[in-house]
Amino acid sequence: MIPANAEEVDVVVVGGGPGGSTLASLIAMQGTRVLVLEKETFPRYQIGESLLPSTIHGVCRLTGVNEKLAKAGFTHKLGGTFKWGANPEPWTFAFGVSPKMTGETSHAYQVERSTFDKILLDHARELGAVVRENCAVTGVLTTGDRVSGVTYTDPDGAERSVRAKYVVDASGNKSRLYRDVGTREYSEFFRNLAIFGYFEGGKRLPAPRSGNILSVAFDGGWFWYIPLSDSLTSVGAVVRRELADQVQGDPEESLSALIAQCPLISEYLSDATRVTEGRYGEIRIRKDYSYHNTKVWRPGMVLVGDAACFIDPVFSSGVHLATYSALLAARSINSVLAGTLDEATAFREFELRYRREFSVFYEFLMSFYDLHESEDSYFWAAKKITKTTSSELESFVDLVGGVSSGEAALSNADVLAKRFKGESREFAGAVDEIIANKGQSMLPLFRSSVVRQAMREGGQVQSHAILGEDVEGEPPVFEGGLVPSGDGMFWVVPESKPAL
Repeated sequence: MIPANAEEVDVVVVGGGPGGSTLASLIAMQGTRVLVLEKETFPRYQIGESLLPSTIHGVCRLTGVNEKLAKAGFTHKLGGTFKWGANPEPWTFAFGVSPKMTGETSHAYQVERSTFDKILLDHARELGAVVRENCAVTGVLTTGDRVSGVTYTDPDGAERSVRAKYVVDASGNKSRLYRDVGTREYSEFFRNLAIFGYFEGGKRLPAPRSGNILSVAFDGGWFWYIPLSDSLTSVGAVVRRELADQVQGDPEESLSALIAQCPLISEYLSDATRVTEGRYGEIRIRKDYSYHNTKVWRPGMVLVGDAACFIDPVFSSGVHLATYSALLAARSINSVLAGTLDEATAFREFELRYRREFSVFYEFLMSFYDLHESEDSYFWAAKKITKTTSSELESFVDLVGGVSSGEAALSNADVLAKRFKGESREFAGAVDEIIANKGQSMLPLFRSSVVRQAMREGGQVQSHAILGEDVEGEPPVFEGGLVPSGDGMFWVVPESKPAL
């Protein structure tokens, strides 16, 4: 039952991390009333520091926060370097190999999450989202079978209630709200532990790859080595669950012993000192389970990011899955609130695309953990799993860059933005032409791609008779599925082509 004095908004987002702040931004951009409830106070520590181009040049460009990120001074990541598999020598891939990630989009960032996450959350505020920090959500409110709000504790410890048309759980892997949607199923294959800390003065790969993530396999698992700045490095070991006894006892001794088992990481840290004070002074241990929720939405509620699923971090997919799922969910919410699609249709598209992205990473990682193969075998596996017509290497780079789904918004959102600026000028020009000929002909208006887009998205197939042409759009990923709107913010029914 919802209290009579409950506050009312359109959307409540639980959690202000990358998934929550991204979704709040994309919803607020439509003029929707959005409330973000975050249990901590930013900036705060978080792991998951290596990003993908799909997030930076795709989703972040859609929200407009990309320019702030470019000015933040984050380390540029041009790709990844691996000492992995049958090849005894390290091998490297570059994002720029893929036509989808060339030029200015051929890099990502290595970030201190305390800084990165605060930039995203502050940007959501600027776009109109109301953000309340130090507010812990305690449960959901329901009306019949539908989730219709949440209860939370404010900074003074008072219990509050808020009514909403949608509740978004973006509260991460420690979420408890996911239980109101489904259950978690844990992977039997990826049952690992991670132990990690931070070092000053570690070595760097040769330029221009000095900003790459370095991933090194060893007998007990693998290491990540992430250069966060010229001097600060995030170093962590992921070990198999059956070797958990190696991380028992003193964390300092455990991490040192694992580093000693990995010659390349030992070499890179030979002149380094571990950070022992501040937010990076603690050696942390986390269960690195991979899981997915049996359901990721129900009427009135949706899960995004780690609240819905998590996959082994060897390809740094955590923030990608969080921001991509936020984009998918935002499209569904925007479409339902706009009245252009029913809830079941809109969220079916969200769930199918989200599960496809998770499954691609999961299936590929299972093959990648076969350390007896060469990198060429991994490239071939990526092509097989993604079912692309690209080369094996390009298929691999597209997958690990987060653009294998074919989503235009993830690889060329800047092109979309420029296109719509051009279309706005085109629309204005069409109106001027109508005025100039005193309204005798509306044909210039119907020639405008802006009007064609609106007519197409409204399902007005009779527009073909006026336009006299068929406008190609992004194809649906699934048979009978939806496609993104031209600006990437909504779902629309794809235009059916008339039979010849």
